[in-house]
Order: sequence, then C-alpha cells, then structure tokens
Amino acid sequence: MSYESWLNYLRCAEKHSMISGRCRKIHYKFPDGQQMAEEYSMDTGIVQRRAWRKCKQLMGEPEWEIELGETSRQINQCLGGGDADSSINNDFTLVESNTAPALTKRITKKNIEWRIRNLPYPVDVYQVTAEPDKRAIVVRTTNKKYYKVITVPELDRCNLLPSQSNISIHHQYNTLIITYSKPLLLNEMEAQVLLLLKDVETETDMEVLLQGLLAK
Repeated sequence: MSYESWLNYLRCAEKHSMISGRCRKIHYKFPDGQQMAEEYSMDTGIVQRRAWRKCKQLMGEPEWEIELGETSRQINQCLGGGDADSSINNDFTLVESNTAPALTKRITKKNIEWRIRNLPYPVDVYQVTAEPDKRAIVVRTTNKKYYKVITVPELDRCNLLPSQSNISIHHQYNTLIITYSKPLLLNEMEAQVLLLLKDVETETDMEVLLQGLLAK
C-alpha cells in the first residue's frame, strides 16, 4: 500500500469529529464495514490512540482491536451522544495479567515507541531485529524466555520495510523500550492526514466545556 492509497481510504470514510478537553476524537466508518477510532493531541497534532472494529459478525458486534495506545483502555462514547452511530458508544476493555509482559505503543513527533513491561532481564539479553520478510520487528531473548513479532502498520501504509538502522533499545524498571526513528515519508503522510482532517466538521463536548466554565 502506498500512502496515497491510505489517504484515499480515509477520504472515502464517513467521519465524525469531536473536541473533548485537549483531545480531538475522530470516528471513521468505511465502505467495507470497518470502523476506526482515533484520538489526537490538540497541543502536538500527534495521534495518541487508534483502535479498529472489524466488519459486523452474525453474532453481535466484534471487539475493538487496539493498534496504538494503552492496552487497558476504554473508548467509551468516543464522540459523545449517540447520533452518529450507537455502536461507537460501546466500551472496549482488554485486561491483562499484572505479571505477564504487556506491550504498549505510542507515537511522537520523530519516533514510534514500544514499551514491553514486566521484562526483568538485563538489556544484553534482548535481540531486537528488523525483519523485512516478516514486515515486522522481532524481539527475542537469548534465554528463550520471550518472543514477540511487532507489526508496524504505519510503515505498511507507506509501503516501507522496517530498517535495522532505525531501531534503538533501552531497558529500565523492568521495561524494554524500543524506539524506531520515523522515515521522512511517514512524517509526510502524517502531515497529509492532518490536512485531510482539517476539513472535517468538529463538534465540542459541551459537558466538558461547561465543567471548565463552572470551575472558574
């Protein structure tokens, strides 16, 4: 997929937008039946959370699948109210063991960052490699205690393969931190998405606005 294909996919979606506090929330309904929910920081313009809901099944609504952001997270009343689509007001929650390795992902202006918590081994135990044939980053430990394939959909949307030279790692507080420097093409794509969303009509969360006024 080229990033122009990704932009065209976003363009064809029915989009609803709402500002809540310092966050802009976007809900997409695509012609193929998929839905996507995103949250953008109003301060940085960086996407903070992204989740997908696949096509409807015969036995009720499918669960939200988190692509970006904390895994133990609820997207509840993503846009407020229920006028756009009552299905977006459903909760999704993923609960993980407190001791099992837990992967989270965030995006900054220059990097994509993954944190894998509950990994107590020293940094020299980890092998983090870009594997273009898998279109993924693979995490291994020399003691064979942990193995994880991390897909990078942002790169796929730009038709880019992961590069070892873009990867750096750090370990502290039982957490492995993997940092991937964003290629210029990905930064360009993110800018084009923001331009696209600029034209989407946006509502304001009146409840949050009133709370702010009453607090003064």
